[in-house]
Amino acid sequence: MGKLLSSVFCAVLLSASSNGAPALNVELGTSVASSDAPSQTVLLASDNPNGIEWNMTTDAVPQPIRGSLGATILAQQNVAIDRQNPDLLAPPTTDHGMVGSVKWPFSLSPNRLQTGGWARQQNVDTLPLATSMAAVDMRLEAGAIRELHWHKTAEWAYVLNGYMQVTGVDTEGRNFLGTVGPGDLWYFPPGIPHSLQATNELEDGAEFLLVFDSGDFNEDSTFLLTDWLAHTPKEVLAKNFGTTIAAFNNIPGEELYIFPADPPPVDVTAPEDPQGQVPNPYIYKLSEVTATQLAGGTVKIADSRNFTVSTTIAVAELTVEPGGMRELHWHPTEDEWTYYISGNARVTEFASSATAQTFNYGPGDIGFVPASYGHYVENIGNDTLHYLEVFNTDIFQDISLNQWLALIPPALVKEHLQLSNETIAQLSKTKPIVVGSTKV
Repeated sequence: MGKLLSSVFCAVLLSASSNGAPALNVELGTSVASSDAPSQTVLLASDNPNGIEWNMTTDAVPQPIRGSLGATILAQQNVAIDRQNPDLLAPPTTDHGMVGSVKWPFSLSPNRLQTGGWARQQNVDTLPLATSMAAVDMRLEAGAIRELHWHKTAEWAYVLNGYMQVTGVDTEGRNFLGTVGPGDLWYFPPGIPHSLQATNELEDGAEFLLVFDSGDFNEDSTFLLTDWLAHTPKEVLAKNFGTTIAAFNNIPGEELYIFPADPPPVDVTAPEDPQGQVPNPYIYKLSEVTATQLAGGTVKIADSRNFTVSTTIAVAELTVEPGGMRELHWHPTEDEWTYYISGNARVTEFASSATAQTFNYGPGDIGFVPASYGHYVENIGNDTLHYLEVFNTDIFQDISLNQWLALIPPALVKEHLQLSNETIAQLSKTKPIVVGSTKV
């Protein structure tokens, strides 16, 4: 009986092997092999529905249930947090393993309150994977000054609201003064002294995002003018500036950091400088750049090719319309630090080794994608998604999955994915970047 079963089993295997062999029927005029047979080595990918289970507008209490998987929560639950993170509470069945923590809301960062404004930061202490970049969200009332200072790292900024006047002096003694508004940028290289002051063009002042090209940056370790002078003997100050000790009777005894002041004149110019002005401006009016229109949104890119001085930070500013998606892609050598300005997003990060995890983001959230991790950014809300992709590099680069597959021999794609000729013909030889809403 055992031998009979063994023979039958072998016959079934041989039959399956013979019937499962793909037919190499090459159509005239194309090198695409025609075959509907599945792979002989692995099971087909699951067709389980993996859409978003709920969003921020739901009135129901979220539960860790997806299809027949999971069960209700019987104990305590932070409903507000679960509503913001549907794909953590009820992850798609395509998720596997753990990527690690790649989300941090600025709302969870301790806030440093000052007369005239405030600041809160994110660095490796709050988002350990983000070793390449750190950030500060800063608010200044009209006229308030972030005092004269410099950093070991470069400082890049995106103005979220209001208007800012910035100054700087380079190593050759050349000066700069400029004003930026919502959607504009500034950049100061490491060690370059600068100041930041909110104008009164907006009655409430300004708020802006600062990004630094090191994950262990700490805003409290800035080199501040007042801090330095408060810890320098007044005899030394008098000798350095060729004056008397009395001239420094009223300098602050400790750092000012952020402090109130009169708003600067709108028409102010930089003082006359015998060395001239910096050859490459420290600001870039990204708000005045015409966005590239795409099927599902828009994109603007600022890097050292158009913002010359910004040699360590590049940015892509994107919008994605409801139902649209930043296409499947990756960045070959650069980590991506992401900031969400408006809308709601869903992101799955693929970390190789069968590891993938899905996260959800809303306004004020920070995301992080390590270099080479495959990912997408999907708009899961009813409003336009607006966000920044920031990189610690001089040139923005990405690889489009769609374009890659379109530019290699179709037979290779067929052998890997068993796609139809029609599907392969629809692959795009140019980067879609943001795709529009489609029925799936």
